[in-house]
Amino acid sequence: MTPSSSSNDVQPTPAKAWREMVRGNERFVDGTPNHPRQDVDRREELAVYQTPHAALFGCSDSRLAAEIIFDKGLGDLFVIRNAGQVISSSVLGSLEYAVGVLHVPLIVVLGHDSCGAVRAAIDSQATDATPLPPHIARLISKIVPAVRRVSGQTDAAPVDSQTVDAGLVGREHLRDTVTEMLERSEMISEAVAAGTLAIVGANYKLLEGRAEADIVVGTI
Repeated sequence: MTPSSSSNDVQPTPAKAWREMVRGNERFVDGTPNHPRQDVDRREELAVYQTPHAALFGCSDSRLAAEIIFDKGLGDLFVIRNAGQVISSSVLGSLEYAVGVLHVPLIVVLGHDSCGAVRAAIDSQATDATPLPPHIARLISKIVPAVRRVSGQTDAAPVDSQTVDAGLVGREHLRDTVTEMLERSEMISEAVAAGTLAIVGANYKLLEGRAEADIVVGTI
C-alpha cells in the first residue's frame, strides 16, 4: 500500500463522493463510460501516493469489476473483495486503513443478484445438503442467518431451498454486513457519527448494470 497524499489535498464530502459514484454508474449503464484517469500520466502521478474518494467492499464475483461498474480510474477506489462480501478481521483492517489513513469519506458495500455465495448458503440449509469444504462453510456461515430469517426457519430445522427468495436473502445479508461493520469497528462508527464518513449498502443488477442504494448510514 502506498501512503496517502499530503494534508493539503481535500477529499470530497460523503454526499459528493456518492454522487460521483452514481454518475459513473449511470454512464456505465448507458454504455457511455469515460474511462477516466487510466493513462500514463495518471499512473506516474500515483506512484508515490493515493487519495481514493471511496472504499468499496464487494463480492469477488467476476462480474463485479468495481472500477468498470462505476467508471472510475486508477487511484479512485480502494477496493476490498471476497466471496459474498463477508466481514472478517482482514476486511475490517483494510477498511479502517481506508478510513483512518487514506481518509476516504465513503464506504460502498456492494452486493448483487445471482450471488453464488448466497446460493451456497441457501443450499447448505436444505435437508439433503452436501457438506461443503471447511473454508467455504466458514465463509458462508455469515450469510446463513439471513437465509433462516427469510425462510422463516429460525431454529435448526432444514429449509426448502427451492422456495427461498435468493434476492431477499442477499439484501438481508447486505444489511447484516453493514451492521456488523459498524458494531465491530469503533473507528468506522465514530467517523460516521462525526459526519466525515457515510456508508452505502448497494445492490448491483447484473443484467442492467445498475447499482442501487439499499441502506444508507450517515448523510449523503
